[in-house]
Amino acid sequence: MPRTKGGVSHGRKRKRVLKEASGFTGGPGTIYRAALEFTLKAGKYAYRDRRQKKRHFRTLWITRLNAALKQRGVAYNRFIPAAIEAGVTLNRGFVNTNERLETSLPGVYAVGDIVFGLQLAHRSFQQGIFVAEEIAGLNPVVVEDVNIPKVTFCDPEIATVGYTEKGAKAKFGDDQVQTQEFNLAGNGKSSILGTSGIVKVVRQKDGPVVGVHMIGARMGEQIGEAQLIVNWEAYPEDVAQFIHAHPTQNETLGEAHLALAGKPLHG
Repeated sequence: MPRTKGGVSHGRKRKRVLKEASGFTGGPGTIYRAALEFTLKAGKYAYRDRRQKKRHFRTLWITRLNAALKQRGVAYNRFIPAAIEAGVTLNRGFVNTNERLETSLPGVYAVGDIVFGLQLAHRSFQQGIFVAEEIAGLNPVVVEDVNIPKVTFCDPEIATVGYTEKGAKAKFGDDQVQTQEFNLAGNGKSSILGTSGIVKVVRQKDGPVVGVHMIGARMGEQIGEAQLIVNWEAYPEDVAQFIHAHPTQNETLGEAHLALAGKPLHG
């Protein structure tokens, strides 16, 4: 059994490593950094054979780190250790990027769940397309996380895109925000489906729509038009002119914008 210069057996060293590795504390980022620092430090005294040392401690690190993260409800990501070793800056355990998804290393980009923010599949592949176009020099348009459509598939469904009323007031000012709600009780298709709920539209005062929020069975299917309204900075008066087929739940978006434009139809 290999021994260090001090004559301490591998078994005793391994027990010490396991004990210290299981004691990582702090947020995900702190855990990652502590794990890396400890692994490198521990590896110096536990093995004489460099390849054996590296292989064993990498396995040990991943196993213990994964367990430590699971206790905090965080999934281990196998790309993070490589990012740390390369010198990429982390933010609470996630890769830190600028608005164009470039990391702290010039020319190195990150996308998907390793980037701090919403953990959504459609956000990930949108970021992949964005980076591909960015590298190609096409100067793609940045989509803020707040303007990424989000749907919670519960009953009733919750769909949202853009600023909430509270968020809009924090950004634009309390007296610079207008809102309008439309109750699904006034919608024929929602009555057929036997669902209740609301559509809430948030706009800058005399300005564009900055948020659309919906609750009700199947209302997640309306997020497509809602995200176009928000991301294209449409005015309620613009949307009020659109024709929404009857009987559909899509009419609720039209009705909410009609009301916000000062031309309420039902309710």
